[in-house]
Amino acid sequence: MNTTSNSDLTLTDLSPNNGCGCGCGSSHPSTATKVPPSPTGQQFAVTGLTCGHCARAVTTEVEAIEGVRHVTVVLVAGGVSTVSIDSASLLSRSQVAAALDEAGDYHLTSD
Repeated sequence: MNTTSNSDLTLTDLSPNNGCGCGCGSSHPSTATKVPPSPTGQQFAVTGLTCGHCARAVTTEVEAIEGVRHVTVVLVAGGVSTVSIDSASLLSRSQVAAALDEAGDYHLTSD
């Protein structure tokens, strides 16, 4: 029994050479997905993400912060993405900014 369904992901090519522009050397599709934030977490607006590779890099680095239980990235390729973090205690902007710097050229938006 085949339970696989094909859904239109509304992918958008953002560069003239079919790359995503994140600098990883591969072509990654982009899509925006609405995910509700954790009721006990924090949300940060982040720029610089262009693809799923970027979202995974940010997720990996933020999850490495002590006390972080779960990270969700709502990718808006080339725009302002949302990083939702569920952690044991509140994180400072500087902690999140440092993780974003480790992940790549990603930045918190100003307040």
